[in-house]
Amino acid sequence: MPGLGASFGRGGATTSLQDLANADCIVIQGSNMAECHPVGFQWVMEAKARGAKVVHIDPRFTRTSAQADTYVPIRSGSDIVLLGAVIKQVLERDLWFEDYVRAYTNAAWIVSEDFEDTEDLDGLFSGFDQEKRAYDTTSWQYAGQEEASGDESHEGDRASSSEKGQRTGAAGASIETHEVEKDETLQHPHCVFQILKRHFARYTPEMVEEMCGISRDLFDEIVDAFTQNSGRERTTALVYSVGWTQRGTGVQYIRTGAILQLLLGNMGRPGGGIMALRGHASIQGSTDIPTLYNLLPGYLEMPHVDEHDTLQDYIEKIKGSNQKGFWGKADTYVVSLLKAYFGDNATADNDYCFDYLPRINGDHGTYSQVMDMIEGGKIFGYFLLGQNPAVGSANGRAQRLGLANLDWLVVRDLVMIESATFWQNAPEIETGEIVAEECRTEVFFMPAATHVEKKGTFTQTQRLLQWREQATEPPGDCTSDLWFIYHLGRKMREKLAASTDERDRPLLEVAWDYPLEGEKGDPDGEAVLKEINGYDLTTGKTLSAFTELKADGSTSAGCWIYTGVYADGVNQAARRKPAKEQNWLGLEWGWAWPANRRVLYNRASADPDGKPWSERKALVWWDEDAQEWTGHDVPDFQKTKSPHFRPEPGASGPDALAGDDAFIMQADGKAWLYAPKGAVDGPLPTHYEPGESPVRNGLYTQQQNPTREVYTAPFNEMHPSPPEPGSSLFPYVWTTSRLTEHHTAGGMSRYLPYLAELQPELFMEVSPELAAERGLRHLEFAHVITARAVVEARVLVTDRLTPLRVQGQVIHQVWLPYHWGPGGLTTGDVVNDLPHLTLDPNVHIQECKAGTCDVRPGRRPRGPAVLDLMASYRSEAGVTEETGTVAMTTTLIAHRGDAHEAQAAVDAAAAHGQEG
Repeated sequence: MPGLGASFGRGGATTSLQDLANADCIVIQGSNMAECHPVGFQWVMEAKARGAKVVHIDPRFTRTSAQADTYVPIRSGSDIVLLGAVIKQVLERDLWFEDYVRAYTNAAWIVSEDFEDTEDLDGLFSGFDQEKRAYDTTSWQYAGQEEASGDESHEGDRASSSEKGQRTGAAGASIETHEVEKDETLQHPHCVFQILKRHFARYTPEMVEEMCGISRDLFDEIVDAFTQNSGRERTTALVYSVGWTQRGTGVQYIRTGAILQLLLGNMGRPGGGIMALRGHASIQGSTDIPTLYNLLPGYLEMPHVDEHDTLQDYIEKIKGSNQKGFWGKADTYVVSLLKAYFGDNATADNDYCFDYLPRINGDHGTYSQVMDMIEGGKIFGYFLLGQNPAVGSANGRAQRLGLANLDWLVVRDLVMIESATFWQNAPEIETGEIVAEECRTEVFFMPAATHVEKKGTFTQTQRLLQWREQATEPPGDCTSDLWFIYHLGRKMREKLAASTDERDRPLLEVAWDYPLEGEKGDPDGEAVLKEINGYDLTTGKTLSAFTELKADGSTSAGCWIYTGVYADGVNQAARRKPAKEQNWLGLEWGWAWPANRRVLYNRASADPDGKPWSERKALVWWDEDAQEWTGHDVPDFQKTKSPHFRPEPGASGPDALAGDDAFIMQADGKAWLYAPKGAVDGPLPTHYEPGESPVRNGLYTQQQNPTREVYTAPFNEMHPSPPEPGSSLFPYVWTTSRLTEHHTAGGMSRYLPYLAELQPELFMEVSPELAAERGLRHLEFAHVITARAVVEARVLVTDRLTPLRVQGQVIHQVWLPYHWGPGGLTTGDVVNDLPHLTLDPNVHIQECKAGTCDVRPGRRPRGPAVLDLMASYRSEAGVTEETGTVAMTTTLIAHRGDAHEAQAAVDAAAAHGQEG
């Protein structure tokens, strides 16, 4: 979870689903948990049964809202305004947990006098380079560390800057020293606490009403829910999912939630923390042992071509020269990983084969690749394993055009999904943009085994590994992913066995010796899990903890945070001890990384002296008699380090952690209210409007995130947003999410009769007011129009979508589920054709939860007439490839010839519902 990295330095939810049952309040924002995560929602219902207050904040009333005590409708894209205003109330009314904040956060740290906030620069931070669309972060550093910790010169390049943010955001940003100037009184004007107060000063209840459409009464109820259920005796949990992450400012959404939870003392405590809900069973596993191009297992950054010439260079970049915490042991994680990769071939003499690892030099993410595929000449082949981008990824039209420009495509799935059949049934066949007979892409479909036809672990949303046994053999040619990858590697190694080419050495020297079993020769899943866990190579025994890893080549581990999953030679992920035989955390059901801890940073559940903040909320504590940490959970701290321990001068790594440094993965041992590094778009969250919006940013002249990533292409035109002319052509906001009855892109549900029958047709939800305004009739057809796509669906007229008054105008929101495509038993238009490719600059995640559109009754045009309809809208709105791409709004205003002061007056008038 890169978004939390800048605050906490580790991926994954900070608490467990079971622990939600101990919350006194649960705020669910950016998630329809009951609909999309129904199994996990049982713990919310248990908390409610025990008296907890449940608040749901979402644009649409859902199954989650129906179970909540309070439902709050919100304009999609305005969450930072709401949470920022709650933070302001917490600070202004002294509702923060002062002892916790003083002890465990960087509130007292003093920031460089060169730092200028959005309050000073009308929505920008100091250091912004308009031409490069990137920040020089030197002025964001702590006082005295400007030169040591600021950006290197090559990071001025936008791609490199973004990449730096993504890599460090996932693992915790390094700083050069943990010796920081402080003001324990919190009165210094440049200390983090005072900067925080100034930054959120304009996030008022009135602004919430103006920008979010939330009434003062509902806002006050949200503030009371958070503050009355936090502190020594009570805790509040915050739950989010892709309703927050799939944004152009998604990382900063999560940062805002993290700041609020820290101010209220909810991190690391039972019934508190942040629950990041994942989209399906092992999405957490696919970031831990990553399918992400920019990370190595365990959130180690991928080596960069400009920074990591040698293994030592690489390790020192992660460790830093003089910082606290367990990233100081990065050498043990890296060397053990290389030993797992290359076995006996990895030696100290050859830097443990570090040179065999690939290097990155910028953005190599999904959407950058799609652009390269369309352009041609860079990507010739593509593997799709369990993915269906033709339906499931943003701007589906771009995805399909990219797939149609490959030499070959390998698709592994349960059924013939749209990404395998696009060349014959894509919408572009009908419009003539893809001609089946001329499509150059050769598709190889490899049938995959289902989850009951293979064994292994999956890692779910709370960092919990659970072992799944194989129930039956896969039929016919269906095979597991493990079988496919192993035998593909085996065949490639066999073909290259006689090669003397140096570029083939990494493949030939990789450790690729797994025992095979069964008729099809599947690699033994438990052998793979043991390799991931790691071995003591001198004894051959499996390791029990990541603290046993060494940097001398005597240990191996395929993912250091998973070390311990095979402790004592036992598959810990296969444990299934009944709940009634253990405590509420379920420590003997599966195994959670790291070290089977269920609540991260649980040292913060005790005060600086090691005593629980309250007996009611006790989790771990210092046992003075035994001289060790103990409690209900595995302590997330060095077990025998006293709360009163103080490190020797000059200490670094874990040795530098004081006995009250609860955030052990952070470079200074503290949780960051202010992030001097790790987020490329600002050290503090700031509200910017989505890439497409029907309203102006009421807080600043700056309309959108100035560092957002945008792609200019004829299939990715963006709509104008105020102050650009033409925005009135797209007056409504569309948003998307999931249904319980269907699964993501539909490959596992649209082809099953009983699920297809439960949700047989694509539909859109609209309010009665919007239906009347546009002439839409219940259960008849309508179509949603953007500059990029036209999508038709049945109309469901419902009061689950509330029209909201924002800046004096009524904002209507249209909701659609995104599961449909041309394949399966129930077919429909691809809703993910609607989004534009605008990305969060930290993590390259697409913004597909808020865009603007028009809605018309009736069926959409067919064939080339669809292109004509989009073209007519683009022409009337003045849309070009450059529309919506400006970095600084003041530049746009100046280009139009408006004085900055005059525009500010217009903005102020608009904010009060007046005509500008």
